Amino acid sequence: MTTAERIEAGPGTGPGESLPPLDLPAARTAGCPFDPAPGVERALREEPVTRATLWDGSSCWLVTRHQDVREVLGDPRFSADATRPGFPFLSAGGRELIATKPTLLRMDDPEHARLRRMLTADFMVKKMEAMRPEVQRLTDELLDRMTEGRTSADLVAEFALPLPSLVICLLLGVPYEDHEFFQERSSILLSLRSTREEVRAAQDELLEYLVRLAESKRQRPDDAIISRLISRGELNSSEVATMGRLLLIAGHETTANMTALSTLALLRNPDQLARLRDDPSLIKGAVEELLRYLTIVHNGLPRIATKDVRVGGVTIRAGEGVVCTLNTANRDEDTFPGAGGLDVGRDARRHVAFGFGVHQCLGQPLARVELQIALETLLRRLPGLRLDIPFEDVPFRHDMGIYGVHALPVAW
Repeated sequence: MTTAERIEAGPGTGPGESLPPLDLPAARTAGCPFDPAPGVERALREEPVTRATLWDGSSCWLVTRHQDVREVLGDPRFSADATRPGFPFLSAGGRELIATKPTLLRMDDPEHARLRRMLTADFMVKKMEAMRPEVQRLTDELLDRMTEGRTSADLVAEFALPLPSLVICLLLGVPYEDHEFFQERSSILLSLRSTREEVRAAQDELLEYLVRLAESKRQRPDDAIISRLISRGELNSSEVATMGRLLLIAGHETTANMTALSTLALLRNPDQLARLRDDPSLIKGAVEELLRYLTIVHNGLPRIATKDVRVGGVTIRAGEGVVCTLNTANRDEDTFPGAGGLDVGRDARRHVAFGFGVHQCLGQPLARVELQIALETLLRRLPGLRLDIPFEDVPFRHDMGIYGVHALPVAW
């Protein structure tokens, strides 16, 4: 019996003939914390399209290989619409967050395309590149404050989190002095342990805040995104708030965790760190490699089949949920030889850390600019940067939908 036939038949076809269904989110109980969970790594090697069991006892397909992940995410027969019956949610809180107030990430065309077009110009590569001087200024100011009269700090609290928060607040027109409010609620919304009640309360509070902000922009417009959205007249203040919530959370949580996790990965790979310091021209490619190697969306992207589709030799039936694990796709040896190692000289541009297809991350040009400037400046200004606690004591975000570290104590 072939692997595909065993998967089609399901578990229980004989000893050693099929992987048991994996639990999702997959437990990270062993191995390097930069690597995918052991269970999904095994699936990549042995059964790239396999069955998985979700937190509520429902089942879905787990797709782990680079080619297959791109196929699913690029195929309109796999829907991102979270309101479809059988859509695979990765937590109770996630179901509450996505199903009650879906963003354009969990919609299909044409509505997805209509909403996305309202934001495309704001995140064009040319516009993000023009922001480099401002991002550099903010980066230098944060490092000035962090290092003044001191030799140690928590890199997350004092650099990695404030930088993208300042930038996204600037773009959206959100007052940065409110950052503790939205960061606290973002943490609840992204936690895999949050209850439906906690998620509902945090979501309502954040949306109420953004509705009030949108209404104030209607009265006193400016050049920022929220003001432009409400001024278009196509969306009401609640719809603008829902779009603002997505941009606000994604705009600081993702880059903050990539900055801290990238710094830690480089400290753990001193040969690669030395290459970057010796040749700063490598920084753009190194950022792509770090995105591939770390892939902070560790729990995967959910989809649901609207028709029967063959993927990786397996038939996925209409109405069945699918979770594409981006981190395993980015560790696929067929696409990235030596994928388990960090190589800042690698051409990693085919990675799927930002997703793939029509739902590919809208803000990736901004994330690239922020990461390139943050890492280059950090390494240049702090040549003696080192971890200030044992690596084993670093608090990794195993409990969050966006992977990273809760804190990163460093010294210089």
